[in-house]
Amino acid sequence: MRFRPEQHLRRQSDIRAVREQGRRLDCRAFTLWWTLRKTPAGVEAASPEPVATSLRALGAAAPRVCVIASTAAVGNAVRRNRAKRRLREIFRHQQHLVPAGCDLLLIARAAATDRPLPELAQKFSEACRQIGSAAKPASSL
Repeated sequence: MRFRPEQHLRRQSDIRAVREQGRRLDCRAFTLWWTLRKTPAGVEAASPEPVATSLRALGAAAPRVCVIASTAAVGNAVRRNRAKRRLREIFRHQQHLVPAGCDLLLIARAAATDRPLPELAQKFSEACRQIGSAAKPASSL
């Protein structure tokens, strides 16, 4: 599956909302913060372009992700970029496990560059199962 542009969590306010209102899962090689996105009613209707409306409608339920790797936690630029690349690739392959309308913040640690990719993928899938089980009771209300 592709990692589409509307799946990137880019705005500082959105990233801050995930950190402040979301829940955290420790996966050893990375920390995963998550929250369910609240979409205001009428956001789609406010856009004058039908193309933008259709793209927004497609991306409204898609999970969004932001990957962060700091110098203090991961190391130099080469290690930071490698950690981010690996975490983005794991999300790309396993995004079907993330509940719809979920915003994720993946914060890399030094182990994200050293651990084997299948091990990181397993940790991510376990975290997604925990998110799915925690998100279902909230969405059924």
